Amino acid sequence: MKALVISGGGSKGAFAGGVAQYLMEEHGKEYDLFLGTSTGSLLISHLALQKVEKIKGVYTSVDQNSIFSNCPFTIKKSKYGIEQIGINHLNVLWNFFKGRKTFGESENLRQLIRNTFTEEEFLQLKNGPKETIVTVSNLSLNQVEYKSVNDYTYDEFCDWIWISCNYTPFMSLVRKNGCEYADGGLGCMVPIEEAVKRGATEIDTIILETEVTHINRMPSKNAFALMTNIFNFMADRIEYQNIRIGKFAASHKDVIINLYYTPTVLTTNSLIFDKEKMTSWWHKGYDYARFKNDELNQLDIE
Repeated sequence: MKALVISGGGSKGAFAGGVAQYLMEEHGKEYDLFLGTSTGSLLISHLALQKVEKIKGVYTSVDQNSIFSNCPFTIKKSKYGIEQIGINHLNVLWNFFKGRKTFGESENLRQLIRNTFTEEEFLQLKNGPKETIVTVSNLSLNQVEYKSVNDYTYDEFCDWIWISCNYTPFMSLVRKNGCEYADGGLGCMVPIEEAVKRGATEIDTIILETEVTHINRMPSKNAFALMTNIFNFMADRIEYQNIRIGKFAASHKDVIINLYYTPTVLTTNSLIFDKEKMTSWWHKGYDYARFKNDELNQLDIE
């Protein structure tokens, strides 16, 4: 059984889409199991349906308004051309005035998911041979949960996809089935181990970070910048542990793992959704996957 695993990474998901497009369309890979966290969960349903161009259109056209119904930060470019976030005090205060528990809200993303993933497509996926699983974090029970398309209705599964992407406290905190849920990346950034548990024998894993740390983050300018730096640091550590644990689990069952990292740092803030950059990242992902596979084929020949 072959599996495709896509990590969390916000706007960097465009790079993962390009890698997946090459693997499926040019390299001829066919997968039985698709697992995703956060932005990965947005990609996998369309990839399982082989609707690559459709999800490419989504990832290369979204902006901040496509994601946030109440955006808690502003985006400014420094004199060095680096994008930095500032606090949108009015929006944050308005959210607290409405009794929300987070700085911002992502209801627009929820609607975008329903607009781009139809009930007909859901039924086609549910009744088909491929299984699609998204990762969510149950904050109430302090555990990671994996939600399969086979176990839910259309409305429920759309909500699980949305929940998997909600990077709290900047995006919505969702109460469902008596529990509070948030971004799957808070607990598991790269669900390799889950793919092994579900019987995968070969796993292609797209990791939206560089293999070796190249980032020297700019000093935090405000509380939001500090919080995003802290959360990014935590996510990097979680991701590192997920990969180690996944490799360990795979080694005990002779599972083949192919890892696709980003070759360069794409962005230091994946909550910034820029159409031009995301279009570029999609093409970079495609080209990188082609380059890596050509390199592997050359090694096999030698």
